[in-house]
Amino acid sequence: MNIILVCSAGMSTSLLVTKMQKASEEIGGNDEIFACAVDQLDQYIDKYDVILIGPQMRYKAKSIGELATAKGKSFAVIDSTSYGLVDGKKVLAQAYSMKP
Repeated sequence: MNIILVCSAGMSTSLLVTKMQKASEEIGGNDEIFACAVDQLDQYIDKYDVILIGPQMRYKAKSIGELATAKGKSFAVIDSTSYGLVDGKKVLAQAYSMKP
């Protein structure tokens, strides 16, 4: 699965991306996981199946959701606790639960 994480600058999610990639590898997954800034989402959205929004970007959920829906993509806000704990396994599980 191809998963994109969206945050304000694309940096605060980089550690989470690394942990999610490790979790994917541990279960034999071949997922592509990428983080970008919210203003770059238009450039990347077509390549990804699932869009996860950092909890600090919740205020952008409506506009991101509209874009995702228009493109036929699944989207959700990342669980705050999992995000805060940088729990790659739980966030990966959240993404898997959204598989199109």
